Parts: sequence; C-alpha cells; structure tokens
Amino acid sequence: MTDDKLPPMTSNRPYLLRAIYDWITDNNLTPYVLVDAAREGVRVPPQVIKNGQVVLNLAMRAVANLDLGNDWISFQARFSGVSHNIHIPVQAVLALYAQENGQGMMFPADEGGDNPPPPSDPDDTPPSPESDQAGDKPKRSAPFLRVVK
Repeated sequence: MTDDKLPPMTSNRPYLLRAIYDWITDNNLTPYVLVDAAREGVRVPPQVIKNGQVVLNLAMRAVANLDLGNDWISFQARFSGVSHNIHIPVQAVLALYAQENGQGMMFPADEGGDNPPPPSDPDDTPPSPESDQAGDKPKRSAPFLRVVK
C-alpha cells in the first residue's frame, strides 16, 4: 500500500500529553501545563491568564476529575477559593513540564485546527474580572524547558 492511499492519522499530541504526564507523575514531580488561552474553546478563569497564556498545575492534589482526552483536557480546580470547571482543547497546549526541574515537552502552536465544541456545564460561570487576583499557587519565575536526550 502506498502513502497516498493511507487514511490520515490522528494527532499524536493527546498521546504524547498522556505519556509525558505519566512520566512526570511517576517520578513524583508536579506536572504543569502551558496553554494558549487565546485559542477558541479554552475555558479558564480570566484572572489567571497572563500575556495570553496560562500555566496550570495538573497534579492530582491540585485538580479533581482530570480527563486527558483525545480532544479535550478537562478538570475541576480552585482559584482564589472558588471551584471552576476547566476545559482546554488539546491543540491549545503549548507545553507540559515538571515544575521542579522544567523537564517535559513543548508542542508547536498549530495554526487553526478543528476543535469540537466545549462540553457544556450550566453551573460553571466565569468569574468576574474584579475577583481576587491572588490564586491558590505561589508566584514563581517563568517556566523553562530544556531538551531531554
């Protein structure tokens, strides 16, 4: 069979995200995800967005009901003491790395891409911009990544 007759393959991004997440947690480190918050379908509290991006702690102690699906990452997390349902299209993920040492993987910022509609949740209303800007995690320097060989 030649390449022109093969059906197109699905994105490898969700599989890599799950693998890197498992690798980080298996090493007892804290997985952080860097998200392009400007991508369509990203649903996070607006006060956590900085320069069009958001860094989120995906550790099991920080989130509930984590689902690393093929199209969406979804979970519940608390920001400034308020619980929110978070929905992130997999294509909006720019990096997944260990907070402690920066090891992980960067992903290209895909242009466009078809995202399915976000899961609806009538109980989840975005917080007002006037809400507390403190957040639940301490301030840290900018994330960094290094090449793992």
